[in-house]
Amino acid sequence: MYKFFVPLENINKETITITGNDFNHIKNVLRLKKNDEILISDGHGHTYYCIIDLFKSNDIQLKIKEKTISNTELKSRITLIQGLPKYEKMEWIIQKAVELGVYEIIPAVTHRTVVKLNQSKSQKKLIRWNKIAESAAKQSHRDMIPKVHPMMTYKEALTFARTIDTLLIPYECAHNIKQSKDIVRDLNHQSVGVLIGPEGGFTENEVQEATHHGAKIITLGHRILRTETASLTTLAILMFELEEESNGSNCINC
Repeated sequence: MYKFFVPLENINKETITITGNDFNHIKNVLRLKKNDEILISDGHGHTYYCIIDLFKSNDIQLKIKEKTISNTELKSRITLIQGLPKYEKMEWIIQKAVELGVYEIIPAVTHRTVVKLNQSKSQKKLIRWNKIAESAAKQSHRDMIPKVHPMMTYKEALTFARTIDTLLIPYECAHNIKQSKDIVRDLNHQSVGVLIGPEGGFTENEVQEATHHGAKIITLGHRILRTETASLTTLAILMFELEEESNGSNCINC
């Protein structure tokens, strides 16, 4: 079933209105019809099971059949600070990171970042990255759309991370797997930041700078991972550890 995000002002007690790009996508791309089923998220913890009631010239009217409390979001907010990789790897990382439950993503320019983007290209990339995040959120039935921030320098990213409870930095020179497991298992419901270097990883100075900002060094095992593999491995570990038991959807009478 297709899922879309709708602002609260478009949601009433019994009906929902869809406008803009989603209106065009539903009508002209997906070619959905009257009485087709659709899922709507308000971005604030609720999912609505609806049927299409009416197509108008600029919007679609839905009838709400059921309202549920969403259980697709992790209690912990995970921030991925990703050293900007080459080629189109960033798009793939964003897509999979959203599927794995990340809350926000910060592309960071580090010492070993090869990609150089001017302001115009950076803005175009940012628009595309956020569209990819939205699409992945819909596909994975997330209840919110993770934000991809404008690119930051490494120092700016570390400053941003000061508001995060626990900052993790997977590092190939770390070897204490037991300590790393204990760090992850002790996270509970804290906000978590993950620092991942680009191709070539972080320099020793960057790792030291991160630890001065309170980052905890962890290992992902004895193998050297590509940047995109390291990102998704860390997020998958965190998702598994932080995911809560679900009793299914909690229905609320509409």
